[in-house]
Amino acid sequence: MREVDPRRRVPRTDALLADPALTAAAGTVGRDRVKAAIVAAQHRARRGEIPPDQVRDAALADLPGRTPRPVLNATGVVLHTNLGRAPLAPAAVDALVAAAGHTDVELDLATGRRARRGREALDALAAAVPDAAAVHVVNNGAAALVLAATALAADREIVVSRGELVEIGDGFRLPDLLASTGARLREVGTTNRTSRADYAAAIGPRTGFVLKVHPSNFVVTGFTSAVSVGELATLGVPVVADIGSGLLRPDPLLPDEPDAATTLRAGAHLVTASGDKLLGGPQAGLLLGAADLVERLRRHPLARALRVDKLTLAALAATLHAPATPTGEALHADAGRLRARTERLRDRLGADGCKAEVVPVAAVVGGGGAPGVELDSWALSLPERYAVPLRTGDPAVLGRVLHGRLLLDLRAVPVGDDDRVHAAILRVAG
Repeated sequence: MREVDPRRRVPRTDALLADPALTAAAGTVGRDRVKAAIVAAQHRARRGEIPPDQVRDAALADLPGRTPRPVLNATGVVLHTNLGRAPLAPAAVDALVAAAGHTDVELDLATGRRARRGREALDALAAAVPDAAAVHVVNNGAAALVLAATALAADREIVVSRGELVEIGDGFRLPDLLASTGARLREVGTTNRTSRADYAAAIGPRTGFVLKVHPSNFVVTGFTSAVSVGELATLGVPVVADIGSGLLRPDPLLPDEPDAATTLRAGAHLVTASGDKLLGGPQAGLLLGAADLVERLRRHPLARALRVDKLTLAALAATLHAPATPTGEALHADAGRLRARTERLRDRLGADGCKAEVVPVAAVVGGGGAPGVELDSWALSLPERYAVPLRTGDPAVLGRVLHGRLLLDLRAVPVGDDDRVHAAILRVAG
């Protein structure tokens, strides 16, 4: 009997397009993209690279997966910059979904007239920090400082301590950022010591403002001295304080981390901060302070280019209204409860034939906030070989490798995801 040419067994395009899995994929990435993946897989089968019965699976494998991919953060770094820093509260996620359609972002529904853009988020921020006479929001923390420098010190001088000329990440350095605005930096003091007299000697008719930068991603110890915001406020020029991490009010857990309310009460005329760090919200740049300064910033032409979108405004408002955030819960998680939770996971794995240990570890805040602060925590210890398959699996579980072991710290993993961590580990151990 004559053998049938294998190429004739390649499934037809219309039959594959009707396959439920490929139909579902078309709803996500589009029919044209799915069809192109099918045609490419058919060509591979006709060339003999894959059997005809694998065309469907090859087409599915060629389609992009869900992006961005969710990750369970078991690193022990609460605000992990590479994982997008703060996870949003459920209320903020709901607000994002609602804001995806048409919203009243710049409309007063009662009057039918144009309204102040993002008024709910701005009102919530003002209510959270009553010490601020006015507030404004831009698209990130660096943008907040750039807007302040452009509006208040273009073609003028910014007086700043040499010990506060930091690098903010990915090679971006504060001096370069500020110089790009047209302002001139007047550096004072030394790397480790700066006095009030250093600032006073540098202030003159060309001074736009004095900048106070919190070194949020490093600590200088030893023979050091710095000038407080309160002392700077006596120099007779505006003081702009970049507190960085977005803490709005004091937190006993982080006694050395500056907060917006205290900084304003100390005499700062303008405070800049990030929204996606200790505040626990979306990426945003917060500006809080004197009404006249904030209004100058708000009316500056650059403010339009740095404007936040409706999604950010919705998530920020919901974050400020929420009673708690995942970031706050992770930071303040009780070490004893974390140990008990980790031991339960260990015992469940042991019952399924997968051996693990529970070990004490130190978690950190991360995200350029509270350097040097360590949080007592506990981790599940597994063989190092589990790291890659867990990181690349579904769900992606990211831990940290230390001394030949993979450590999974549940501090920043939602309690409801313990079952998913358990299942992921079993698949790897399997």
